[in-house]
Amino acid sequence: MTDTRILFEPVRFDNLSLNNRIVMAPMTRSFSPGNVPGEDVAAYYRRRAEGDVGLILTEGVSTNETTATGTPNVPNIVTDAAKDGWKKVVDGVHEAGGKIGIQLWHEGPYRNPAKTAHPDVPSWSASGIKVAGKALWEPMTEAEIETAITEFVDAAVAAKEIGFDAIEFHGAHSYLIDSFFWDQTNLRNDKWGGDWQGRTRFAAEIIRRTREKVGADYPLIIRLSQWKQQDFAAKNAKTPQEMEHWLTPLVEAGIDIFHLSQRRFWESAFEGSALNDAGWAKKLTGKPAISVGSVGLSGEFTAAYAGESSEPASLDRLVEMMEREEFDLIAVGRALLQDPDWAVKIRDGRKDELKTFTKEALGTLY
Repeated sequence: MTDTRILFEPVRFDNLSLNNRIVMAPMTRSFSPGNVPGEDVAAYYRRRAEGDVGLILTEGVSTNETTATGTPNVPNIVTDAAKDGWKKVVDGVHEAGGKIGIQLWHEGPYRNPAKTAHPDVPSWSASGIKVAGKALWEPMTEAEIETAITEFVDAAVAAKEIGFDAIEFHGAHSYLIDSFFWDQTNLRNDKWGGDWQGRTRFAAEIIRRTREKVGADYPLIIRLSQWKQQDFAAKNAKTPQEMEHWLTPLVEAGIDIFHLSQRRFWESAFEGSALNDAGWAKKLTGKPAISVGSVGLSGEFTAAYAGESSEPASLDRLVEMMEREEFDLIAVGRALLQDPDWAVKIRDGRKDELKTFTKEALGTLY
């Protein structure tokens, strides 16, 4: 039986202390009618805190009511009702002895206007979208970029006031921030595009201005990914040197923790090195890193859309990587989505009680 004690060691960073190294990964469920998290959402997160998760990261939370989301029933943090709902979520997690961070999410080019209350409002992205050579919508203007930055900052300030223990910016998976990072979707020739300094400017401005508002001691996390929804083989950074150019401006802006999303956490980031993306982020920046990707299950999350189930899988490789201090925290998605007591069962060696993951448990997971 795998010795998983390292997963349950308390950990303290400069501005964040956790009871253990297990993080609940952000997972969209679309269970918030009217974009307001209700009592059931509060109970959902509280149960994971009661289940000994060290840090809960919420589902993606929209930063405005127009361009940020095209997914029905996704919560925001804009209206008073939504803020009240999130206050109940935070209070419940804290009462259960847990800690919770909010993930701020702008869908950007992956927003579907047809599913929104504002179908005539174009979606935002670094360089717009063209289909068959025809512009579906245009690149963001300077004014729109400024608005988007302000909305992220305002949402972050609101989250701190509500009582969240940390903020995570969603800068992965082709959404708005990531559309600026990737040279295939950022074709701008102004200060927001071009080289890495230009392509990181949007995220860096969000982080820098947020840091000015929330203070030096409040934890800021950013979730990043190499892979894209439309291209699993994509890479923002093709070499460690490029990754350093990508991450350094974010550190200088004030980010505390990197959360590197992979489809499979055990895969190396670059040829000739065993380190995964989170491992390289930690090595290059010296900042704490969260890894994620098919933890504790035999199949990856994309297979679930095709109806494939995933069996509980060994954690041997994960333990080995953490014992080598390649990264600091491990985020768990599907296993915690369907079983709030997954961490307790792992901690107590109750392997026979772990569940098979099925499509029915998937819901609207991203």
